Amino acid sequence: MLPRCAPLPTLKQPSIAETQPSPALHSPSWVPTLAQAAVPPIPLTRQGKQVVVNGQPLSIAWSDRQGSIGIADAGLVQGWGVSLLSTADAAKQPIEWFSDPQGQPLVLPTWLTEQYRYLDISELAQKFGWQVEAKGSSLQISTPAAQVKGIRQGKQAWGDRIVIDLDQPAPWRVAETNGSAVITIDAPSPPSLRNFRGGRGNRLQAFSVIGSAHKTVLNLGLPEGIRPRVWALTQPNRLLVDVRPDSMQPQDILWAPGLRWLQRTIAIEAARFPVVALEIDLRQPGVSLKPILSHSSTVVGLAPLQATAQRSKVAAAINAGFFNRNTQLPLGAIRQDDDWVSGPILNRGAIAWNSAGEATVGHLRLNETITTSSGQRFPVLYFNTGYVGAGVSRYTTGWGANYSTILDHEVLITVKNGQVVKQQQAIGAGKVSTPIPANGYLLVVRADREAALALGVGTAVQTETGTQPADFSQYTQIIGAGPLLVQNRQVVLDAASEQFATAFAQQAAARSVIASTATGTLMLVAVHNRLDGAGPTLKEAAQIMLELGAVNALNLDGGSSTTLYLGGQLLDRIPSTAARVNNGIGVFIRPSFE
Repeated sequence: MLPRCAPLPTLKQPSIAETQPSPALHSPSWVPTLAQAAVPPIPLTRQGKQVVVNGQPLSIAWSDRQGSIGIADAGLVQGWGVSLLSTADAAKQPIEWFSDPQGQPLVLPTWLTEQYRYLDISELAQKFGWQVEAKGSSLQISTPAAQVKGIRQGKQAWGDRIVIDLDQPAPWRVAETNGSAVITIDAPSPPSLRNFRGGRGNRLQAFSVIGSAHKTVLNLGLPEGIRPRVWALTQPNRLLVDVRPDSMQPQDILWAPGLRWLQRTIAIEAARFPVVALEIDLRQPGVSLKPILSHSSTVVGLAPLQATAQRSKVAAAINAGFFNRNTQLPLGAIRQDDDWVSGPILNRGAIAWNSAGEATVGHLRLNETITTSSGQRFPVLYFNTGYVGAGVSRYTTGWGANYSTILDHEVLITVKNGQVVKQQQAIGAGKVSTPIPANGYLLVVRADREAALALGVGTAVQTETGTQPADFSQYTQIIGAGPLLVQNRQVVLDAASEQFATAFAQQAAARSVIASTATGTLMLVAVHNRLDGAGPTLKEAAQIMLELGAVNALNLDGGSSTTLYLGGQLLDRIPSTAARVNNGIGVFIRPSFE
């Protein structure tokens, strides 16, 4: 019988190829092309959102394609601990799960739907003896009974390692919060290992084990910002838990034709930043990129990006523009399929693109004028935005079905079919809600007596709209945020010119960025804390984008808003740490079933 914990003061890290970055990730440029023919999709016979693993119900998407059972790749990662390996073939996904990293990995066929990529588990189930049965909308999977044989803990120069010895492979799951992790292994532990409490390590702040007749649970106390890497080896079968700041593994996965998932660590002077990115080729049939909103019927409101992505039925997404967290209103340009949802503010940076992948960046203004039948002209200073001030603002049904007053003493003017049909004085902020007509719009006049008098009931009005720069009008999709980071391969960062506060411009924080490349692709990028330090400054974010090969790059909302989503999972952070956001940018995939 093994002792409670055999200490490993010099526990050696296995020298394995998978811990090294692939050669392609050393280059500042990405893989040359994302366009790769996929196997024609086959219709699904049934699908569901629940998988029961050894009696434990989990929210995991699965599907049945003519007798082949597929589980969403995010589900295999979260429910079993499967590791996805780099691949340039969207139809085949190599994995590691209790395998020899030096040997040939198991390769699973894949298929796509609008939201998920499914991995065919037939060979995986056969190799490891899983029992798989579909019952209605639930998939039941049982794995052979396994036993924890021993637990070892050791300090390393880079952090700490815990080794869990098993008599045979067993699924495991990791539940994380900021500062702790709970690892549940579907294998009981002997009485000698139950209720075990380990020691502190170089990084590990606390470690305890709670065992039972059915499972073993490891509780880890971690420094803020540290996430464990949990992985499995065979001969003998064992789990390794590494607690280290550089736990993110380099990765280059063609997730779908036109959509690549990349992870790498980028050095900027003495700092190293883990970077997670999605590269999108809009020239690939069935792939599109559009702004998405937290609610389908209004621009008002917040929601976790993961919830917005799933409601919008996108395969991938990143958080996008700024917003007022109190009023839940957008603060920047959003144009979706040629329709202005929200107007730009403060001449801040914006990016525009079209279905061909053509993109441009610049400081964006929306020039709009209201002209009355008597020839009086009034500039529309704000359009469908939570950023307000004295003057005339315009609100359309893109804002929602109704408008609620934002400031005191607003004058609400309803325009239908080019004519003012109603004018009312609203006394208090949030006190009045008025419908926005589908065949017109609502003008809101704030502290402008001349405009209020000129726009009386019965007045005929016309609107003129254009953008500055003018070429932005030619693009169907626009997101505004800021500041601009890179333009024509040059760092153009000037936060003050975009009216960002000095504290914002100087802070080190998590960053979300959208960029265009020389190869005609777009990138959605998330950068969090540097190894053993704070997140990047705006200047460092610009330098990171140059390293990634960006021609143009725009900073998006960051900090707790920074969130990158793909196929049912967050790639860059613990879900519980992600703030609710107003809007995002979604990657749509439309596989055609034949």
